[in-house]
Amino acid sequence: MAEEVENVKTETQAGDEAYLLDFYGTECTHCHEMDPLTERLQKEEGMKIKKIEVWHNAQNAAYLQELDQGKCGGVPYFYNLRTKKGLCGAVKYEKLKEWALEEPSE
Repeated sequence: MAEEVENVKTETQAGDEAYLLDFYGTECTHCHEMDPLTERLQKEEGMKIKKIEVWHNAQNAAYLQELDQGKCGGVPYFYNLRTKKGLCGAVKYEKLKEWALEEPSE
């Protein structure tokens, strides 16, 4: 199991184009409400967002827990590998965009 979690992490390193992670659950209504907003962000800003399903994948759920560290405790949960900051829940587009465009602090 640890090796499989490591594979998910390896696929999502900070240097990757897809440095924004979108953790979701297949049946999660709030997650699906965010889909048009993440698609808009990708289209307007040219960003790549990696979607990671956690309700039916224990390895992905463990990765979510590692990054979240108990701050949100659920989905939707977004994580920015560059800034190391998470974003909890369904939010408005402006907040999602501001979070996604934030530069890492030196």
